[in-house]
Amino acid sequence: MPQINPFIIEGYHSPEYFCDRTEETSMLTEHIENQRNVALIAMRRLGKSGLILNTFSQPKIRENYYTFYIDIYDTKNLAELTDVFGKSVLNALKPFGRKVWEGFINIIRSIKTSISYDSNGTPLWTLSLGELQSPDILLDEIFYYLEHADRPCIVAIDEFQVISNYPEKTVEATLRKRIQNCHNVHFIYSGSKRHMMSEMFLSNSRPFYNSSVLMGLEPIDPQCYYDFANRHFSANGQHISKEAFNTLYSMFDGITWYIQYVLNVIYADKYSGSEINENEINNAIDTIIQHSAFAYKAILFQLTPKQKQLFRAVAMEDKVKSIMSQQFLRRYALTASNVQGALKILLDRDLITHENDEYIIYDRFMSLWLRSQ
Repeated sequence: MPQINPFIIEGYHSPEYFCDRTEETSMLTEHIENQRNVALIAMRRLGKSGLILNTFSQPKIRENYYTFYIDIYDTKNLAELTDVFGKSVLNALKPFGRKVWEGFINIIRSIKTSISYDSNGTPLWTLSLGELQSPDILLDEIFYYLEHADRPCIVAIDEFQVISNYPEKTVEATLRKRIQNCHNVHFIYSGSKRHMMSEMFLSNSRPFYNSSVLMGLEPIDPQCYYDFANRHFSANGQHISKEAFNTLYSMFDGITWYIQYVLNVIYADKYSGSEINENEINNAIDTIIQHSAFAYKAILFQLTPKQKQLFRAVAMEDKVKSIMSQQFLRRYALTASNVQGALKILLDRDLITHENDEYIIYDRFMSLWLRSQ
């Protein structure tokens, strides 16, 4: 078996390669066991999906529930949501054997002809969106299965706030109605747009108002993360200095994905020294940026001159609290009217994000690349 790089950057492997989140895992597990739906709100790349999957791996959850993780970030409408939902349910049921997944397939009669089988008799979801004429019917069938499954179910919907942007304006209300009538299922609504998620769950004019326990997520404790990193580096005959790790942690504000990525590259490198210092941190970041430079150039090429000017200005500042302040505008030769229009486009495209009352380039590696140009 090939050696696993312990610094996982995509998906979830096992608790051994999952850093801390002990309290959060325990809290999420307790909410589920006590039939509470949860709205999990935190910035992207901080580890929400990892926390959910780590919770799903806990024996008391794994052995007593069917668990479904559904990422709807790229969905644009109800049909795409329903397609991703159904496919995710089928894939999650496959390991439980034929009797279990057949129970699901026998219920989703509206698209039964879109289920094919491979040479081993394993079902494949081959539905094309053009075939899905009545997503409401398929969604009803999926919920019917969940309500009548032979185990209680947990459904985690990642980037839940995107349903607010669907062209069908009744999706929130119809989903909420289905969920209220489904007593065998508990939901985790995970979202990265804090203002949108807060509006959905805290505004008394919205269907999901007061429907869930709100749960936030903060960066992993730096000492705990440092101990985790060194435990895995020591198995490789190496050690990362406290100064180097603190530099890395501060550079990316403790955001898990960036730290994992840098540590992953360092671990994979054939560095011969025993102590990893700040030079190795910087070399790993340079390597990552070089690999992505062509994509960054393509993104810049798609921007108008005013959008590009604002984008570079935010990168140079790292974080901008008062983006319409005269000081910021003068420093980068911007005008308020140009900033207003460009900012909306950059926010809509997730190139700039607004977190903790600060504007920042969403991709921190791209921000570093822009500063070097």
